[in-house]
Formats: sequence, C-alpha cells, structure tokens
Amino acid sequence: MDKQQLLKDYKKQEDKICLSQILDKIEFSRTREKIEYTDFLDMYQVALVENFLRKIKFGNYQLYGGYDEAERRILIVYPEKYNENMLEKNYNKMVKIVRVQLPDEEKGKYSHRNYLGGIVKLGLKREKVGDIIVLEQGADIITVQDFADILKQQLPSLTRFENSKITIEEIQNLQKREIKVEQVKIIVPSLRLDNFVSDLARTSRSKAVQIINQERVFVNGKNETKASKQLKLNDIITIRGKGRFVIKEFSGTTRSGRMVILIEKYV
Repeated sequence: MDKQQLLKDYKKQEDKICLSQILDKIEFSRTREKIEYTDFLDMYQVALVENFLRKIKFGNYQLYGGYDEAERRILIVYPEKYNENMLEKNYNKMVKIVRVQLPDEEKGKYSHRNYLGGIVKLGLKREKVGDIIVLEQGADIITVQDFADILKQQLPSLTRFENSKITIEEIQNLQKREIKVEQVKIIVPSLRLDNFVSDLARTSRSKAVQIINQERVFVNGKNETKASKQLKLNDIITIRGKGRFVIKEFSGTTRSGRMVILIEKYV
C-alpha cells in the first residue's frame, strides 16, 4: 500500500494525517486479522473518511457513534471473516457511556456546553469523546472504552459535578433524549446554500460564505463547501455551532419574489 500515492491529492496536512492513520488501521486489521478502531471523528472527518474509503474501494468498515443519529463516530475496520452481528457483539469493547446523574437540586441546570466545557477545562482529549446526550437528570457521555475510567475519575473534580453520581455504563443502555423541534419561517431569494446559512445562522451573506468555506456546514450529513449548492425539500442542514435544520415546506413567495420556507429546527 503506497500511502504517498493514495494521499497525493489531499492538500491539507490535517486531512493527510487523519487519512494516514486510517490506512494504518486498515493495514493492522489486515495483518493481525482483528478489529481496529479509531477515536471519534467529527462530521467533517466522517465525510472525509467515507469519501476516501469509497475512492480506494475499501468496504470492510463501519462508522459507529452509539446510536443512529450520532454526529461523532468511530471508524471500525474489520477483517473479511466478520459480519454485522459479530461487530455488534464487540461494540462494548470499543465504546462506553460515562453517565452523570445530577443531584435533585441541579437537575435541568446544565446544557451540552456545560458538559463539553468541563471536559475541555480538564484538559482531556476531545477526540476521545463522542456525542453528549443531555437529559433533565444529567447526561450520557459517549467515550471510547479506554477513556471511560479517566473521565469517571476526573469529572468529580469539577465543582459543577462534585455532588453528581458518575458511573460507567454499557453502550446498549444509552438513554435517548426526546427529539424536540420548533418550526420557523425564513425568507430567501433563492435555494442557494449560502442564503439558508445566512438566515439560519443570523449573519450576513458574506459571513455565511465564510462559514461554508470553513467547512462548518453539512447537507444530509456530508460536508458542503459550495455556496451555490441548490437545496431541496427534506434536506437536513447542519451548521456547526448553530444547530440542525430540516427544510419542511415551500410555503410560497413574497410580492418581491422571495421564497418563504418552513424550517424545523432541532432544539
């Protein structure tokens, strides 16, 4: 396997490092005849890796984040002899839950930012942590298996969690939060992506283009850097730092010819 040849078309150093590590996992899995897996990849990296694996025609992999809608996922690479059922039996050896159960007086007090901010404040590696499922009574923090004990030990050192009960749970016991959405209407001059980003992120059109160029925008789970991309009904738009949105209905046009769009925003 010629790494340099496979990676020659990738200009960004961080992309090359990421994909080089993926190639190492593939080689280890092949030579050792065992499952290999990465730390958590963010949405940009997931799209990058999926495109790369299709390009090199490698199919023995799975992206897994603990539940179907997960944004952050590990890449699992496996030998030919494995099937889907065999992979599922190994999930608990790869991914765990660190569960934070808040005392009664603090229930409902903390947001996703509070939990993630605490992890960052402790100086812990972000790539070891997947999605954080925030609930009224606390949170389920998805982590790679070898990080669960470290996180369990470190979280109580934060004042906000010093009275919380911290436990390690199996991934199949993940608590699902109820998905809540609110409907909003936006008015855009056309179905171009930058128009939607501008309105949904509440910023100028030029700033929206910057956000897209910064690779912070995803359409149906795939990173999109083309500001002029035309969107359609039921497309899911994710703007990192701003939220996830679904195009639900084209509601008509204004007198000036601008389009009225009904959006569902995940809250």
